[in-house]
Amino acid sequence: MTHIEGTFKGAGGLDLYYQSWQPEGQVRAIIAIIHGLGAHSGLFNHAVEYLIPQGYAVYAFDLRGHGRSPGQRGHINAWAEFREDLHTFLQRIQEQGQGCMSFLWGHSLGAVIALDYALRFSESLQGIILTAPALGKVRVPAFKVALGRMFSQVWPRFSLKVGIDGGVSSRDSQVLTAYAQDPLRHEYGSARLATEFFAAQKWVQSHASDLQVPLLILHGSEDQVTSPEESLAFFQQVIFPDKEHYVYLGNYHDLHLDINYQDVLIDLGNWLERHLNGGMNDQTVVCQIKTPSLQPEMTNI
Repeated sequence: MTHIEGTFKGAGGLDLYYQSWQPEGQVRAIIAIIHGLGAHSGLFNHAVEYLIPQGYAVYAFDLRGHGRSPGQRGHINAWAEFREDLHTFLQRIQEQGQGCMSFLWGHSLGAVIALDYALRFSESLQGIILTAPALGKVRVPAFKVALGRMFSQVWPRFSLKVGIDGGVSSRDSQVLTAYAQDPLRHEYGSARLATEFFAAQKWVQSHASDLQVPLLILHGSEDQVTSPEESLAFFQQVIFPDKEHYVYLGNYHDLHLDINYQDVLIDLGNWLERHLNGGMNDQTVVCQIKTPSLQPEMTNI
């Protein structure tokens, strides 16, 4: 496969880091990934290794204030920055892959960003995948949430460690060790991010019945960061008939990096296959990816 890295200009002209992985042969569809709070685009290696041989092109970018993208760690001025960044990113991808089916995958905080986008721009997507979506209560200490609400207007950049135990991310000790040694990860959230997140979360939940794209939700039963019960409640509010929901017994928050990640990726892959083929096993959908115009660095892997 070919690994591509580069930047694109997000809201306010901020240069945001992105990367993509391209299969050697024909591209069947595009998967765009949005990571969660404190994470970055390089944490989906298992998914990339699974999807690329099946002919999917995978794209991901580092949210502002995350990974290799600039900005105060874990801070935004307004939720619209996330939306505009994603909108620009997807437009660039779709310009490169004209005629390709596009699926959006959001994890945790990224799932709320993905839902907010899908509710506003459903015509640009063929489906949306949510893993461990941060819907309803999130297990952040209540006093930190209260501080965020209090300081959002008077000191929006006020920042604290979110206070979520790193050990609840995965049951794989190697993953936890890698997390602890990863300089691109962080544990911070600003006061303004907190209030903007809760407002966006509330809006997304109140508009569940308006969702008009195929939906897949995957959640671990032992997720101690986001609530599997709340994700099921959201799923039940969606009236669009093409929807699926899976709960993995024993899985932690980062279920794509948990000890049974293969089971999660197989279910995800089967869902993609059904939607790519439109229910016809003998139908093949291919598309062409044009050479990126963002002046990226290219590395053949």
